[in-house]
Amino acid sequence: MGDAFDFSPGAQVPLSGAAGQTAATQALASAAYRDGPMDELLKANSDTATSEVQKPRFALLEPNLGEAFSRAVQKRMIDEGRKPLIQSFGIEPQTVVEHCLAALRIRKQRDTQLTVIMVVFGLLFLPGVLLWLGGFQLRRLIAGAQNKRAGVLGTALLLALAVLGVIFMIKLPFNGFWGVYLRAMLIAPLIGGFWAKIICERTAKDLRDRWSGLLSGGGVGAKIPEAVPKNPGESAAERLRQSLAHLSAEQRSNVVYYAGPKGILGMGTRWGSWQMAEDLVPSDPEKEIHPFRSWDVVRAVYDQLQLLERSPLHTGGFTPPFVEHWVVSPIGEGASEVSRPGGGEKGSYEIRGSELQKICNEQQFGSGNRHYLGVQFVLWDGQLVITLLITVTVLHKTLRIEITGHALGPVHPMFSNKPKARTKEVKGLKFWAPTQKTLPIVHAREVARLTARAPLTWYPPLLEYWGGKLKLPEPFGLRHAWADKPWRHRFMADDAMRAATPVLRVVHEAALRVLEENGVDITKFGNRAAFLSGAIQDPSPRKADDYAG
Repeated sequence: MGDAFDFSPGAQVPLSGAAGQTAATQALASAAYRDGPMDELLKANSDTATSEVQKPRFALLEPNLGEAFSRAVQKRMIDEGRKPLIQSFGIEPQTVVEHCLAALRIRKQRDTQLTVIMVVFGLLFLPGVLLWLGGFQLRRLIAGAQNKRAGVLGTALLLALAVLGVIFMIKLPFNGFWGVYLRAMLIAPLIGGFWAKIICERTAKDLRDRWSGLLSGGGVGAKIPEAVPKNPGESAAERLRQSLAHLSAEQRSNVVYYAGPKGILGMGTRWGSWQMAEDLVPSDPEKEIHPFRSWDVVRAVYDQLQLLERSPLHTGGFTPPFVEHWVVSPIGEGASEVSRPGGGEKGSYEIRGSELQKICNEQQFGSGNRHYLGVQFVLWDGQLVITLLITVTVLHKTLRIEITGHALGPVHPMFSNKPKARTKEVKGLKFWAPTQKTLPIVHAREVARLTARAPLTWYPPLLEYWGGKLKLPEPFGLRHAWADKPWRHRFMADDAMRAATPVLRVVHEAALRVLEENGVDITKFGNRAAFLSGAIQDPSPRKADDYAG
């Protein structure tokens, strides 16, 4: 049967400024519109996720940062046959994908015009175009030469070719038609390059305006009309619509993955752990404990955590918490992919109901998934994600309540850099006081690169083969792939550590009430809770997942 998703009244494409548009979302989305070298993205690699750049076979076809990022995100997040994704807590991944698609659409419109220029001025005067492109390719190789002697030799060779070209233009060995054609062969590409420069500058200005607008908190919405089918026959639009819907459904999954020292993917590593473990002893020696299960304790804690934002004083306090039942699945530290439960039916990415209770009550020792109750705070416009996980286990007569703290830091500062004008230092008559000259947004080498790439953009795999591409870290999630450490920001670190104390006390209070109601002597539990309540007042972050450290 067909897909079970229901999208009444129709596919709606959220615009910038809608719900979920936070600073972290906009920072990541701005990468789709950026220029600059692709290698800049490598600076944003985190400790647990590392991007790679596949070097080009032909330097003139190398993509810039925005082109590589948009294409990589599109392929990894919505193309058919993709691997499962890691949830991106604190951002709206669909919004980032939509901006990537919008950037690709803008560039495709530019490449269509550049392709026409290449056909008119390229095919008719192909030898001249190849000579000019060869010159730019040689110049790029010279610019990237590490050997100074090779660089000087290449520059001399390029100047020699230029001189020979001028002599060839002035005194041709041919007359008549071939003489005119050979002269036009070298001039026509310059005319085509002039029109191409106008097109490239107009598109570059549009992309930079969107880049700057996103980082300023506004900007133009991501327009992707191809995601809204206009009639039942538009299969490509329907597939794109369904891909975006599956992306949102996967984002809502309550299954997360623990990857050893990398911590829980998407939530960050454990920075703290507090445990209360005591024997279950009846409060009345003549009576047995009233039977209860781990789920009963978890459910009581869940209800109390919902009330965290309430305070006896009218001052500040918690933002509304997100309380969720998480199923944590273990994977290897070097795993290249994860597997999600179920297929493509609505809600299949989640584990709920009796299956969730079974994991909570029975899978507490040995292999298998584990149940955790989590309370999550998304702060600083999505730049800080604080997650405190609670697990309740019973082995023999010992009941253990463990609370662990996880923190995912802000998006790497590289994503917050606004576009800068290209400048050049110029020395005039006052050589001791040089001035800065503003250069055009797009230089000649960039025009040549974009024009050379344009005809190949219609078949991206071939363009990636010759020009290189960006390889995203696996298992991939937009948020954790480029997250910085929160401990470098004083206030973010304070927020993470301050949240632990009230959460721990609420958990202990709810758990002790359930134990007492079921006839358990809570004396030792109360003493332990009081000790932890005092110890947690001075928490410090540490690498709780790195046992070797």
